[in-house]
Amino acid sequence: MTSSTDTDLHTAKLKLVRLGIDTYHENVAYLHRDCEIYRAEGFQALSKVKVCGDSRRILAVLNVVDDAAIVALDELALSEEAFDHLGLSEGQWVAVDHAQPPASMDAVRRKIAGRRLNQQDYRSIIQDITESRYSKTEISAFLVASGQTDMDRDEVLYLTQAMLDSGERLNWDEPQVVDKHCIGGIPGNRTSMLVVPIVAAHGMLIPKTSSRAITSPAGTADTMEVLANVEINIGKLHDIVRKQRGCMIWGGTARLSPADDILISVERPLGIDSQGQMVASILSKKLAAGSTHLLIDIPVGATAKIRHMREAQRLRKLFEYVGDQLDIQLEVVITDGRQPVGNGIGPALEARDVMQVLQNDPLAPNDLRQKALWLAGRVLEFDPDVRGGHGFAMARDILDCGRALEKMNAIIAAQGVQTNRYPLGQLAHDILAPANGVVTAIDNFQMARIARFAGAPMDKGAGVDLFKKLGEPVEKDEPLYRLYAEFPSDFKFALALCEQASGYTIGQQVDITRAFVEF
Repeated sequence: MTSSTDTDLHTAKLKLVRLGIDTYHENVAYLHRDCEIYRAEGFQALSKVKVCGDSRRILAVLNVVDDAAIVALDELALSEEAFDHLGLSEGQWVAVDHAQPPASMDAVRRKIAGRRLNQQDYRSIIQDITESRYSKTEISAFLVASGQTDMDRDEVLYLTQAMLDSGERLNWDEPQVVDKHCIGGIPGNRTSMLVVPIVAAHGMLIPKTSSRAITSPAGTADTMEVLANVEINIGKLHDIVRKQRGCMIWGGTARLSPADDILISVERPLGIDSQGQMVASILSKKLAAGSTHLLIDIPVGATAKIRHMREAQRLRKLFEYVGDQLDIQLEVVITDGRQPVGNGIGPALEARDVMQVLQNDPLAPNDLRQKALWLAGRVLEFDPDVRGGHGFAMARDILDCGRALEKMNAIIAAQGVQTNRYPLGQLAHDILAPANGVVTAIDNFQMARIARFAGAPMDKGAGVDLFKKLGEPVEKDEPLYRLYAEFPSDFKFALALCEQASGYTIGQQVDITRAFVEF
């Protein structure tokens, strides 16, 4: 939103209405087809319009309505996103006019043609996207063009810098601010919720801002929300981190790299996830959050986001190049991505796993514990007072003696204990092994789909609870996992997906794929 006057608009005004439609990171305006202004100005559906009133202005995509019960002839309705951005009250008078096409679309067309863009091109594109000058169709064109024609490493650097400059940047006034991030694709991989309390208990500053799930069964913010409030304003965020040395919040309230949130809203549903866009997304968010030292986790596996070691090594080099240019100390580790991490897939189940590890419960999933300790150990070794190779043992001691649990409880209390309760879904069904043998493969993608079909992450008690992991023996008709859902329709869809493919492969020990990873 920017300041403006209405002198360049026609004198005809429309009454502002809040329509109550969530258009997710896109401003949308609604006019009745028989509205005099709509007819006189020659507007077309899906064209960009400028809405002005009381020295405020937004750009929005126009939708045309034929039902006067939804939008009257003398009204202009706005979606939730657009109404909040404009910042006016219902009933105020506004004017609407044609919006100028974004000049940076020339650069997008050059990228579509396969040409290389310069730093100013990326700055212009990201600025126009942040200011809502692009429709989602135009954003899709940019994402596809930069993904399909690929960006060289300097273009990735330009995109990262432009996204970083698009929003706020936190400054903690400390020489070392650490963070850890996984590129995703592995269900149940809630290591961050263990790394943060371990590292914070050691005394290092680790303000963790995380996203909510878009296509996965749970993000860190969704899972942490089972335990605590995650929607924290900047002022309170600073207070929490200063006192506790860490936090785990949803990053959407902090306006960090807002262009990234807009791009993700288009990118994920399209299934576009090029390496260049991934690097720009992650590093812009971490730099905006004030990180000086960052550990990146790249899981590799047949059904992970990164499927081959050579691809992981190429991605590592790209992270290191961009990180070096932007002055963030970066370490990239390649981990085992052959199967889900932990037992639970879905917010409530994953929160259970995390707390079991923190409580040193004998039932805690050991793979989640071990991976979290290795990652926490690497982060601890950013501390100049920690000798290389000693981080794992320090992390283990902090966990075993209860300091990590104490710190987690303190962070939960500081953010606000979650008052809602999220029991596991009332509808449950066990998926059984089809034959005797051992588990030779677990499909990450299929297990995530099943959990989402069951209702996760919207229904926090929905998901999948794994009983068997890679290499474990099974007998015919023994349960492999349990499906939880809250609503019959979700339960039906998830069961149908399980019947198509359970996500498990049963065979012999020799059939298990070897993991070529660092730990």
